[in-house]
Amino acid sequence: MSRILAIDYGKKRTGIAVSDTLQMIANGLTTVPTHELLAFILDYVGKEPVERILVGLPKQMNNEASENMKRIEPFVRLLKKKLPEMPVEYVDERFTSVLAHRTMREAGLKKKDRQNKALVDEISATIILQSYLENKRFIL
Repeated sequence: MSRILAIDYGKKRTGIAVSDTLQMIANGLTTVPTHELLAFILDYVGKEPVERILVGLPKQMNNEASENMKRIEPFVRLLKKKLPEMPVEYVDERFTSVLAHRTMREAGLKKKDRQNKALVDEISATIILQSYLENKRFIL
């Protein structure tokens, strides 16, 4: 099987997570500067078998798209143009930052480490991917 890649797209930096080849476990991969994201993804999918890419869909509590969608949509269009055979899906990312902070606190990370925004983004991407994998198993 191939991996699934998930991204938590941000204005300055983007968290990236990837599944194992059995698509059971999500692992944080890295955080990259957003302006380097496309090159990173193209390089990664050139080296690793990737089945699909998930993009965190930022929604507000009233179900409307957040401010960040105006940056995400052009990126996704470009990604689909560069990788036309690759399925790209949006996945609801509400509460992932809150869950990431809770996970860091529960893991015993010091306050200074919990303020590492790059780590928060990577954990958020991991949460997006893990919830997708769990929902996929539940449906099957």
